[in-house]
Amino acid sequence: MADWDDSPTVLIFGDSDAGIAAARRSAANAGARVAAAMPIAAAIDRLNIQVTTDLVVVDVSTDHGDMLDRLLDRLDAEAEMGNHASVVTVTPALIDIAAARIRQPGVALLATPDATERALAVAEMLGRPRLGLHDIKSDGGQARLQKLSEEVGRIARTLARLSDEVQPAPAMRERASPPPLPPADAAAMTEASDASTIRAMIRARRLRDQYFGNELFADPAWDMLLDLTASRIEQRPVAVSSLCIASAVPATTALRWIKQLTDTGLFKRIADPLDGRRVFIELTDRAAQGMRGYLTAAARLGTVVV
Repeated sequence: MADWDDSPTVLIFGDSDAGIAAARRSAANAGARVAAAMPIAAAIDRLNIQVTTDLVVVDVSTDHGDMLDRLLDRLDAEAEMGNHASVVTVTPALIDIAAARIRQPGVALLATPDATERALAVAEMLGRPRLGLHDIKSDGGQARLQKLSEEVGRIARTLARLSDEVQPAPAMRERASPPPLPPADAAAMTEASDASTIRAMIRARRLRDQYFGNELFADPAWDMLLDLTASRIEQRPVAVSSLCIASAVPATTALRWIKQLTDTGLFKRIADPLDGRRVFIELTDRAAQGMRGYLTAAARLGTVVV
């Protein structure tokens, strides 16, 4: 029999039996104890009386309007205060609504995750990397979990390197700007700044996927950087859900990259002035400068960027 004395506690809120059951399994895989599993409508009241919990897991398949907004705001505030972490699972239709309310690193946002992605997110938020792999081995989950764990590590290592070069805060750690590139001729600058050229690069990347599959060359960070660069030139806002599509990877992986690239200082969130339940993602000025410099230099060399 499992010993729950030092097991982390999890509260589960969902709007479907299937979602609650999936959340229960992910908690069990992480060695956690489920303190309660309740409907979304009961979430705020339960959080008001809950003395303490290690993690809140929410599974939402439909838009509950103001009720959902208040719950997500509450989870984000709890994470900011360090009270507990949360894992929020939504359908693709709810990505923009959830992304607009969630800012804190202590809240993981997933979109239609599989069992292994759920288990990994719960384990990460609980700080318990060792999962009950026997519970997900039947559907090939162990190999999938290992792949996801390696992906998390790759993201962390990549962004750790970028943070020293890109992130402006804190001010005392800001590095001097790199030396400017030699002046480029007008034709090269125009080509580098042409949104249609960048869109052609993106199409070429998707064409490559048709012949080799999208896993071999998956590079969501670069795909999103290209899309946001073109959109910046076009002066077209990009919603979180649209950027997930542009990344050419599963939505949960894309959301992880978006969050960490934002934390690193390459992306920034911009509130939609017409819709308080949506945010847009843009390149920071420093990231835009880096992309412009790279594309200009590549154009000057006659290099085809893919």
